Amino acid sequence: MAPKDTDVESLVQRIKWNEQGLIPVVAQEATTREVLMLAWMNEEALKLTLSTRQVTYWSRSRNSLWRKGETSGHTQQLVEAKLDCDGDALLLLVNQTGAACHTGEKTCFFRGI
Repeated sequence: MAPKDTDVESLVQRIKWNEQGLIPVVAQEATTREVLMLAWMNEEALKLTLSTRQVTYWSRSRNSLWRKGETSGHTQQLVEAKLDCDGDALLLLVNQTGAACHTGEKTCFFRGI
């Protein structure tokens, strides 16, 4: 098992941010392992998430930080964060309160194809 990053700055330096300074983030329910959603983080959102354990994302449409559940009450409490092998994607294991999707669905991945 790979060692955990305990130094936030070390972790931030290892991330391969895209041209907009963002990284894609998959949120997964910690207990069931159900995939809940895909969102984006910038450096500030990641640092806030790690320090408060309340998941904060970067809203590309609003061009601002967005703490999950701030208005809906459908929050995500961080359990664990993992950086993928390439350093260009994050996986967050979370305790989800309420629906993860803005449509009211439990997960954003509810449409079969």
